[in-house]
Amino acid sequence: MTYQFTVSPDFTPEHLSGWHIFNTWLQKRLDLAIHLELYDNFDLQREAISSDKVDLIYANPFDASMLVREKGFIPVAKPKGKRDEAVVVVNDEHAAQSVEELQSGITIASTDDPDVHMMGMIMLEPADLDASNTTHKQCDTYIVVAKELIRGQSDVGLFLAEAFNDLSGMVRKQLRPLVSSEIFLIHHILMISPKMAEQQAQITEALLTMKSDPKGPGVLESLGVEEWEPMEQEDMEFMIDLVSTLVE
Repeated sequence: MTYQFTVSPDFTPEHLSGWHIFNTWLQKRLDLAIHLELYDNFDLQREAISSDKVDLIYANPFDASMLVREKGFIPVAKPKGKRDEAVVVVNDEHAAQSVEELQSGITIASTDDPDVHMMGMIMLEPADLDASNTTHKQCDTYIVVAKELIRGQSDVGLFLAEAFNDLSGMVRKQLRPLVSSEIFLIHHILMISPKMAEQQAQITEALLTMKSDPKGPGVLESLGVEEWEPMEQEDMEFMIDLVSTLVE
């Protein structure tokens, strides 16, 4: 049978080819048929998950609870030293020098990345800003969020820190971060569905030994990942509880 693999839609465009390279490497390493299906947004991906069309996923931490609790997914590995943090950004010429100086009525641009939006809105709370006194503009990509700020069409942008750092120097020069999150404990996870439970040990071993595989280092570099490390169930539950606490 062919297993279905997908990746959280918030990966940066620079790593698009990397996920195809990783999928090819993984198929050969495991001697399994694995099809990589990438979705344009989180809603489409969640529909696929709900319809049991996903067997292997590099999952956004926000969706981890649903994957574990509702679909029985099993955590396998996480990228070492690669955590999810959010950045609140304004146009470099914006008058506000801190979050506290932002005013109600502003327009906030973000993608449909749920954990980044969640963390970003938490960081806006010191200015007493929330969904009731701001306007939210959803953008397809972080590049579009940046354009919204540069063109003055939105006041504030919420970025995944990695995505902001991946913007070109010319773009970043026109923007100014006001605050960055420092949670340290939220990150993406490679997870498998119960259908792949028998392959868990094989997949784990393949990922944890990638650096010693002849082609492994090149594949890791294409993903922007240093190496993989194991994700224990206990750590998974802790992260789910942490995200749930932040949402409340």
